[in-house]
Amino acid sequence: MRRTRILARVATLLGAALALTAPLSAQAADPAPRAAGYAETTSVGVHNAYLQETFPYFADALDSGAGMLELDVWTNFFGSGWRVSHSNPFGNANNCENASSADDFRTGARNQSLAGCLRDLRAWSDANPGHRPILLKVELKDGFAANLGRGPAQFDALVRDILGDAVYGPGDLAAGHATLDEAVQAGGWPSRDELAGRFLIHLIPGTVEEGNPLDTLWTDVEYARHLRDSAAAGTLDTTTAFPAVHGAEPGDPRVSRYADATLRPWFVVFDGDATTYAGGIDLGWYADRGYLVVMTDAHAVPPAISATDPTEAQAASRVAELAAAGASVVSSDWHSLPSVLGTVLPRG
Repeated sequence: MRRTRILARVATLLGAALALTAPLSAQAADPAPRAAGYAETTSVGVHNAYLQETFPYFADALDSGAGMLELDVWTNFFGSGWRVSHSNPFGNANNCENASSADDFRTGARNQSLAGCLRDLRAWSDANPGHRPILLKVELKDGFAANLGRGPAQFDALVRDILGDAVYGPGDLAAGHATLDEAVQAGGWPSRDELAGRFLIHLIPGTVEEGNPLDTLWTDVEYARHLRDSAAAGTLDTTTAFPAVHGAEPGDPRVSRYADATLRPWFVVFDGDATTYAGGIDLGWYADRGYLVVMTDAHAVPPAISATDPTEAQAASRVAELAAAGASVVSSDWHSLPSVLGTVLPRG
């Protein structure tokens, strides 16, 4: 029965998407609709958008229309600085160019550091004022390394120095509320229109970090502590990212995941496998509270479709299905389908 209801909702969402393309004259008599809240919509993300085989240049990823782009970052002592790569912990392997302006796009040397990727974001944003809000997903492959000068505070300083007020951060969302949880349950996420020209960042623990038995302080906990302590110190406005609860599970996963209850109100983004989320988890609980839900590997939800080259109809239908189920972001590797990547649907 649940599947039937979702499919019925998919048909409704697809109809709504088609209605957006109707001639303006046919809608002229209608009153202006209320701008959709960011947490009330579903957009589409691209996994590992920094890889050259995904997009030749990061500017191509930004031009794709995707609502979420992903970077993988390494911090360990095997290399210097913040490195962006998939499996090379020693250096950079990516499509970023360290552009100082849009004139530099697709002309410079690639394989830049995180700072270079952020400068591409800044240059692209400056050249595209009022652009769609873009969620930047950052996987800290091996976690923060505060002892090497690569901790949460240094991450914030780097991001703020390059992106400045183009970042919509925790301080913006809290806006006088005691915690992020309190803010979103009070309707704190702005509309998509109000987020025009802004980037949001969410952080997840990395695969190496999660598999390291000697690592007892993961990215999510370390950054949540940073937010809690920054709020207490009155410096929340200097922070830049939202830590995500990584991995889908029923109920409120913060309760079992974080023994320190003071950290739980700093998690309002949840990131996990689409198949698990769609397999019976109550996603209405997330939507009702204004939490963001990023569904990864959307292609694998039964019946599975291609992770890289589905038909446009297959990918669009999957996005609509997961939007109806309650996703905030539907993510896969559909980099060659710009018409799908630019999709924004009502959530739920």
